[in-house]
Amino acid sequence: MRGRSVAEVLALPVRLHGIQLGRPLDALVHPDSDRLVGFEVLCGDGAQRFLPFSVARIEAGEIALESALTLIDEGGAEYYRLRARRLSELGYGQPWIDETGGVHDR
Repeated sequence: MRGRSVAEVLALPVRLHGIQLGRPLDALVHPDSDRLVGFEVLCGDGAQRFLPFSVARIEAGEIALESALTLIDEGGAEYYRLRARRLSELGYGQPWIDETGGVHDR
């Protein structure tokens, strides 16, 4: 099964058509399963937004978006923060994400 390390993914810029919008701060995981819900993103304007995994394309050098509207503003992002778990707090040694959003440990 193919995948990428979480550390590698969190180091990628979030871009829309090559324009950097921000960078991921953490990955949020479903509360009942080890499945990625999305990313908390620090945007260029200083706001923290939520990027759903389902609309992000993780590519070689970036997390690519088709629309800036896929970044959910602070009010909507709070919904996900309250209901998901932060991957950084789950105790994985070397977590990686498969192509469907499953979270695994090496």
